[in-house]
Amino acid sequence: MIRDFFIGFIKIHILYHASENAICGIEMIKELKRHGYPIGPGTIYPTLHSLEIRGYLKSKEVVINGKRRKYYEITGKGFKMLEKSKEKIGELVEEVL
Repeated sequence: MIRDFFIGFIKIHILYHASENAICGIEMIKELKRHGYPIGPGTIYPTLHSLEIRGYLKSKEVVINGKRRKYYEITGKGFKMLEKSKEKIGELVEEVL
C-alpha cells in the first residue's frame, strides 16, 4: 500500500534528478534508497520506461566498462511536468503541514 502512495513521489524525484544530470536505473535505486524508498530493479526500470513512453524522459545507451547502461534525460514535457509537480507539492505541504 505504501508503494502505491509513494510512486508519484518517486516519479517526481526521478524527473528532478534527470533535470540535473543524465541518470541511470542503478544510480536512481541508490539515490531513492538514500531517501528511504527501498525500491528495486522491478520497480525502477518499468517506471523509467513508463516515463519515457509518456515523453517525460528520453534515453540513450552507453557502454561503460563493458556494461550497457541506459541513461535518461528530462525532456521539455518532463520539465513542464516537474514544474507543475513542484507547485502542487508546495500547495500540499502548506495544507497538510
